[in-house]
Amino acid sequence: MGKYLIRGNYVGDGVSGLLTEGGSKRRDAARAAIESVGGSMDSMYYAFGDTDVYGICDFPDEASATALSLMINASGKVSVNLTPLMTPEDVDAAAAKSPSYRAPGT
Repeated sequence: MGKYLIRGNYVGDGVSGLLTEGGSKRRDAARAAIESVGGSMDSMYYAFGDTDVYGICDFPDEASATALSLMINASGKVSVNLTPLMTPEDVDAAAAKSPSYRAPGT
């Protein structure tokens, strides 16, 4: 399973829904949605500023993570972005590779 950072913003009626249901019920709904595609939630936090909610989740594959993102974004009430997270060992493996690249104009 891969770890992902989820960043979400409540939009329009989504804000009203959050005020009506409260944070705990929305967390439980998010957990159920994540589990419906075979994932699990490590943590979820609300925040001020550019992003309303952050979550760390595991998904079995990219298709499952994408399915969740599409489902939530299609609601029009929450806008989410997914960012795959890498372990230090993942970066070690990437650094050990030798890709070939030609920069533009060279």
